[in-house]
Amino acid sequence: MESALTAVRDTWTVFRHNLRVTLKARAGILFGAAQPVLFLVLFGPLFQTIGTWETLVPGLIVQLALFSAGLSGFGIVFDARFGVLDRLRATPASRASLLFGRVLGNSATLLLQTVPLVALGYAFGMRAPLGGALLALVVVSVLGIGLAAVSYAIALVIDENAFAPVMSTAVLPLTLLSGAFLPMAMAPPWLDALSRLTPFRYVVEAMRELFAGVYTGGVVLTGLAVALIFTAACTALGLRVFGRSQG
Repeated sequence: MESALTAVRDTWTVFRHNLRVTLKARAGILFGAAQPVLFLVLFGPLFQTIGTWETLVPGLIVQLALFSAGLSGFGIVFDARFGVLDRLRATPASRASLLFGRVLGNSATLLLQTVPLVALGYAFGMRAPLGGALLALVVVSVLGIGLAAVSYAIALVIDENAFAPVMSTAVLPLTLLSGAFLPMAMAPPWLDALSRLTPFRYVVEAMRELFAGVYTGGVVLTGLAVALIFTAACTALGLRVFGRSQG
């Protein structure tokens, strides 16, 4: 029991520290959310000719998750380069606490970026029920934990100079295949089939159902299950890599 309480305390300490550092860099938070906001402002009015705000905003939220939490490994690249990671590993805190504190901080940052995006969607005329929007925020917070964990794992196993091009190259097709901008039902059969191999499509579809006021059913349950399984697998991978890598 004491060791569990210690792990929780250490995780909370790391989480609080990383979130405080992130909040000091307000420009980074704003810049991270800039692209989905621009899509909402510039692409949204055009999208309304074929869809609705309730369809577009959930897709932009997943796009934000991929670009924000999915690129969070940048932080650990710099920490490793300047010796911060080595000093953290020398503390009594377990490596699990060091990782969980980080990914929870990344998820909280993602949530801070997502709330204004949703609020802007309402300002533009979105009519999603508040309950559905709040549940969607819970889903994307869970997804953000998994994305941050796998981002850290990748950052720790590849050359630090390769992280940026590799992740930036991967995030864009994953965003497109998720159906973030246009529902994949509109895609050619081969592209529709390819998109079903990515977990993000199911999360986008579940969030669109939530924004439409549908809280149960196969689409919502599948999306939630996929998000949970993805996060569990990525967290396990992150723990394995983070614990194995040497300081």
